[in-house]
This record gives sequence, C-alpha cells and structure tokens, in this order.
Amino acid sequence: MGKFDSEHGRRSFLKVAGATGLSSLAGCTALNGGGGSDAVTIAAAVPETGRLAPVGNEMLAGYELGVEKLNERDNVDQEVELIVRDDESDPTVLRQQLQQITSNNDVDMIWGSFSSPLVMSASAYAENEGLPFLAVATCYQEPLVSGEKEWTYTPFPKTRDVTRATTGMLEFIPEDDRPQAVGIWEENSGWGAEMAEAWDTKLSDAGYDITMRETYNPGNEDFSTLISQAENAGVEALVACPQPPDGITAMNQLNNSGYMPDFIEFVRAADPQAWWSALGEQGNYVTMCPGWAPGMTGNGNEEFLSTYADRNDGGTPRVMVGVGYNLAQTTEQALAAAENSGPESVRAALDETEFSTVIGDFSFDQYGMPKQGQLSAASAQWWDGEQRLVYPQTEQSADLQFPIE
Repeated sequence: MGKFDSEHGRRSFLKVAGATGLSSLAGCTALNGGGGSDAVTIAAAVPETGRLAPVGNEMLAGYELGVEKLNERDNVDQEVELIVRDDESDPTVLRQQLQQITSNNDVDMIWGSFSSPLVMSASAYAENEGLPFLAVATCYQEPLVSGEKEWTYTPFPKTRDVTRATTGMLEFIPEDDRPQAVGIWEENSGWGAEMAEAWDTKLSDAGYDITMRETYNPGNEDFSTLISQAENAGVEALVACPQPPDGITAMNQLNNSGYMPDFIEFVRAADPQAWWSALGEQGNYVTMCPGWAPGMTGNGNEEFLSTYADRNDGGTPRVMVGVGYNLAQTTEQALAAAENSGPESVRAALDETEFSTVIGDFSFDQYGMPKQGQLSAASAQWWDGEQRLVYPQTEQSADLQFPIE
C-alpha cells in the first residue's frame, strides 16, 4: 500500500493565475464573461439498465438534484446543463454514449459512472479529449496512481479509507464481544484484489486473525463453497466488495445455510434499495461503506436532506443519492473558483480549491484523489429498511447493531 501514500505523483499541476495564457478547447464557455454559449455543458453516462442499474439510478438522482440546486444558488454565472445517457453497465456502450454526446454538443466536463471498470473507461475517454473528468463510486486506487492521468478527479473515499472505516466500526463493539476471526471474500477483479489485500493488511495490523481469504468470480451464482469454507474457518466477521446482484445472491444463500457471521460488510452490494427489496429482514444489520449516509451533518447536508424530502414526500435519500449530490457540489465549487470554463482553468481550480461537500472537507492530491486521511469514509448499516450512519459517529448517527441476528 506504500505507493498509495507517496508524496510524489505523476499529475502535472497547472497553477493558473488568471485567464492569460490559457488555451481552450473549441466550444468551451466562459463563466465570468467573455461570450460563448449560454450553458456549461456536462456529459455523463450512467448505468440506468444492466447489472448496476439499482445503484446507477440512485446516483443519477443525486446528480440531477445537485445540478438543480447548483443552478438555483447562482454561484456559477452560467446555467449548468447535464446531458445523460444510459451506459447499460457496459464500458463499451459507455464510450459510445460519451462519443455521441461530445460529438453533438460543446461539452465542458464529463462525469463518471458507477464502479471502477465504467469509471476508468470514462476517464480514458476524458483524458483523450482533454476534458476535466469527475467521478464518484470508485474506491480503486491503482489506476489513479499508476497512470498518467491529467484530467481525472475522484471526490470519493478510496480503498485505504474503506479499510480504516472497517476497523473503526469493529472498534465500536465492546472488546469482550468483538469478533476476532475475519474472512475475506475476494472478487476476482483489480479492485477486488486491492480491497482484499488492504483489508488483510489493515485488519492483521489491528490484531485480527485472517482465517480465510478466498476468491470468487463476478457474476457467481453459487456461494455454497465459500460459505462452507467460512464456517469451517470460524469466520466471525466477513468482509467483501461484491457487485449488488452477487452480494444479494450471497446473502440469500447465507440465510439458507444455517450459518451467519456476527458481522458482515458488503461494500457496494448493500448500497442500493434493491438490497432491501430483494432481502427484506434477511438483509438486516449488514454494513456498507458508500462514503455518505443519512446522519452526516454540516457541509450542506441539512439543505440536501430538506430539499430531497420536499421533492419526495418527506422521504430520506438512499446513500448513492448523497454520493451523486456530492459530485455536483464539487463541480459547483470548482466552477465558481475557475477563471473561466476552459479545461485548464477548471483543472487549476480543482487542483487548488478546498472543497466542502456532504461527504466531508477535502482537497485533491497529485493523483486527483482526496488527500489521505481527510475523508472518514462514512459507513452505514441496514436497519428495518433504512440505511443508518454508524461510522463516523455524529449527533444524528446510530449505534452499530451487533451481532447479526
């Protein structure tokens, strides 16, 4: 994990003082005078259909609400227009959709999709186009620290933050009751391997026993072998980062197996409403680390919750709605700080601005990630159909429920 903490990155920072000397792409518009079109145009492709649709649509709701509030607040001189297409949970389709949007519109910025494969596909496209690219819903660090990415920014917790939150949640359990035997289910993917290794290191260093670490393939429909191995290894705390359909399948099979760990964290899988719709009470007390959850305070959270409730008959947003809203806040603050909407000016603002959004206070490091230790990686737990913040603790958070019953 050492390379993720390096103080020396590959990003070439452009510290721009004023608009003088800025080059710009054709079609980019000025925020503070200077002519151009009447709107700042953002292109996005998100999974409205396919395996990731449950989380993609909730994140999109946050995008749309965030842009609506951005335009109401008037901190940016021009209207911001968001053009969205369905990427069908497919990286190839995503690139095709972004190509179509940018071919038919003067695009100033690109927003990302959900999950690392889709986000990195969009990042590659934006890098090629020389357009600022912002994305949430990706914790994967390796592609960010190992590539020559000049335009990619991810205002979202990373693998190192997720593992810190895992130990933080476990420390809320009284020491005499705290689980000691940890099992890791490792998805056979780049991020799956990164998360498994980080959990293995972080939890081992914290004194936990890693009694199981086994790999499975995305799309797996039979977790019986993994469940049997976990039971035989005496796993008391199970951690994994499955895609939502895989996590729901695994939880169904755990409930039918007669064996249940005392603590389960399914990062990503437990994020959408689809978790509760599919599992009901059998999904109770499973934790997740989405980076935002109801119960967070300050940084515009009260306005966000109130606005969402006004538009949804008093409802509470799901975690990915808040995550998407955070991306719009980041964009608003970057555009307000930029001299104009040319790509270099916006990039300079992203490099230099200290952001305050519903997920916390942060600034970007040389890799376009929030600087290490700035974000708490908010974690939530399912309670009777609601996602409740359990880490970090705030005046609005809930106590971690343990063990799973």
